[in-house]
Amino acid sequence: MSEFNNVSIVKKANVYFGGNVSSRTVKFADGSMKTLGFMLPGEYTFNTADKELMEIIDGDLKALLPASDQWLAVKSGESFDVPANAKFTVIVHTPTDYCCSFIK
Repeated sequence: MSEFNNVSIVKKANVYFGGNVSSRTVKFADGSMKTLGFMLPGEYTFNTADKELMEIIDGDLKALLPASDQWLAVKSGESFDVPANAKFTVIVHTPTDYCCSFIK
């Protein structure tokens, strides 16, 4: 899906890591939410509350997921899942555009 229809967008950006990571929250009529974001090169550790699906729209990174000691290479058009109530780290190699879906 390359676009979302009939959604609400929260105007205020979510800004992390000194502005190196930012996103906007997209709310759907069914109550589900996603964020559309952008990450500059660097290493970032995130905490989750809900299960997440991270879709990499454009870019190149490695992800270290919970319960793994192996880095997962992820590039444009690929995705990875993160469990709820977890921590994961990414090393972003190139400016990366992403979509994060929160799964309740």
